[in-house]
Amino acid sequence: MATSLRSLYEELNRSFAGPKSDLKKCGTLLSQLKIGLIEAGLLIPQGNANPEDLIVARDILEVGAIWSIRSRDEASFDRYFSQLLTFYTDYASALPPSKREYPIRGLNLTRLLTQNRIADFHTTLESLPIPADAIGDNPYIAHPVNLERWLMEGSYHKVWNARTGAPAEEYKYFIESLIGTIRNEIASCEEAAYTTLPMKDAALLLFFDTPSELLTFAQKRGWQIDLTGQTITFARKDEEKKEFPTERLIQSSLLYARELEQIV
Repeated sequence: MATSLRSLYEELNRSFAGPKSDLKKCGTLLSQLKIGLIEAGLLIPQGNANPEDLIVARDILEVGAIWSIRSRDEASFDRYFSQLLTFYTDYASALPPSKREYPIRGLNLTRLLTQNRIADFHTTLESLPIPADAIGDNPYIAHPVNLERWLMEGSYHKVWNARTGAPAEEYKYFIESLIGTIRNEIASCEEAAYTTLPMKDAALLLFFDTPSELLTFAQKRGWQIDLTGQTITFARKDEEKKEFPTERLIQSSLLYARELEQIV
């Protein structure tokens, strides 16, 4: 490996170290390093490359994947992950295990959930080099597996609480994205089942901690807000109010939310 490439790699590690990494500088260094990897034939290695060079190349791509999430760039993460698969599969027996592999694989699984790519989620999960009965012992894989189960069950409060149990800070980015999707689904149920709802109940259902968050969300949905009466009137597409089974689900969710609030 060229001295200049290794020097850039060491500078990347210094800039990336710590919880508050220099994202802008890391992005610049990663762009330069990827060009260097291409020139050295290490971005998509073929044949019998030097194992030490492969480890450095893998490490650079792993930093790039994590940098992408910290920069909130999912497309960039997708590219880095695709490039890393060569190292995780084709060179798995030739290189020592990477401590970042499963955190990144878990992030990819969580990303697939946020994109509602459930079939891809299960295909990717089944292709992992880890026995099915050992998934629960790996916190980085168990976390997205639990998220998927809770989403299928409709246990949205468990998804909400998963923020505090995330195995790494980067996972919270995707969980927030999931919560956004869940809020919109719950909001659609509220609009179908109710004409009005107390603001406090709406905030509980939608997992908002402050009234201002609820008000901002309500305005985006076009709901009418009565601050005096502390109620929300939902925008309806037709005048006829129909009976929806979602009303019973919402009542059950409200009861659970209130009980949980009392416990906390």
